Amino acid sequence: MIHENIQPAGWAPAKGYANGVAARGTQIFVGGQIGWNAQQQFESDDFIAQVHQALANIAAVLKAAGAGPEHMVRMTWYVIDRVEYNSRLKELGGAYREIMGKNFPAMTCVQVAALMEERAKVEIEVTAVIPD
Repeated sequence: MIHENIQPAGWAPAKGYANGVAARGTQIFVGGQIGWNAQQQFESDDFIAQVHQALANIAAVLKAAGAGPEHMVRMTWYVIDRVEYNSRLKELGGAYREIMGKNFPAMTCVQVAALMEERAKVEIEVTAVIPD
């Protein structure tokens, strides 16, 4: 494992995320990515399609920095509908694993009233660390 997951003794295991991550190396900060393509155009208004595109955008930024999903240590999700997020977790998990594999950093997910782009249903930001 590239980074060390932190799991306090006696805590139930985290599912799909880490409670904490320890890392050392070159830090990469990926600004919030939404579900539009490289030309900043939305191809779908479907939540899962936008998640897939946002994750693909993150993977592209990481690749441009010489990193990959395995280097992620922190991920923050902003969604406009927590009910849709929770009701589509199985599909979301499939999209996540397709792009990010089984790399589960420390994660936070919050519902927000709106995102800056009117059609956006999700925005995701990432911190990654390439080890020394």
